Amino acid sequence: MDDLTLDVALEELESAEDFLHYFGVAFDPAVVHVNRLHILQRYHNYLAQAGVTPGDDAARRAQYSALLARAYQDFVKSDAITEKVFKVFRMHEPQTAFVPLTSITFATTATATGGCQCGGKGACHSSEAALQG
Repeated sequence: MDDLTLDVALEELESAEDFLHYFGVAFDPAVVHVNRLHILQRYHNYLAQAGVTPGDDAARRAQYSALLARAYQDFVKSDAITEKVFKVFRMHEPQTAFVPLTSITFATTATATGGCQCGGKGACHSSEAALQG
């Protein structure tokens, strides 16, 4: 596989072990066995963050190797639950929701008898005419 261009060689790689061997990253098989998909997804994320690297195959290979080593080390130092690479690990975290101000409405507290429950203390803020009509 060493005589192939980087792009062709990448198409031939199938497993996390294949990638690690190809890029010369030393690894513990036990770490890879438990985290193979997480390592490959993190590697994919790092490649996406780095963007397209112009240059020859040697420069790209060096960058790809460094990113793969970084992805592997993430799971040597941590675990899949802590790293949360996949969405399934983030599903039960608090979610942030955006509610536009224009969608907020105010409901009246009028009762079926037409009163506003203000207790008759001062001016009533509800439209009693609309409630009785």
